Amino acid sequence: MLLALFALLFFQLLGETFARALSLPIPGPVIGFVLLALALTAIPALRREVEPTANGLLRHLALLFVPAAVGVIQQGHLLRTEAVPIGAALLLSTWAALAVTALVFRAVAARLGLEQAGGGAE
Repeated sequence: MLLALFALLFFQLLGETFARALSLPIPGPVIGFVLLALALTAIPALRREVEPTANGLLRHLALLFVPAAVGVIQQGHLLRTEAVPIGAALLLSTWAALAVTALVFRAVAARLGLEQAGGGAE
């Protein structure tokens, strides 16, 4: 378990190091996760060592949301006073994400020749 925790934290640190040293716009933990995934694919023994610990952490992932929930409760007054701008931002950003996702999907499908026949008005 200690080796597994070391591996998880090491790859996060490695990702942070790459992100900061190279001034990358990608968060360090994301880079670390990709490096960890590559290492787990290349080294089956590392996967066998890390898997039980990672599964244990995932089982208790909900505990990591407790600080965020406490922060929401502590800032309740601010959320009430700013409810309209926050709601508008959430709705607009959700709509924009859905629209961009649909457009990218259509563009990729068209490029790969996977358009659905008979789906439009013909």
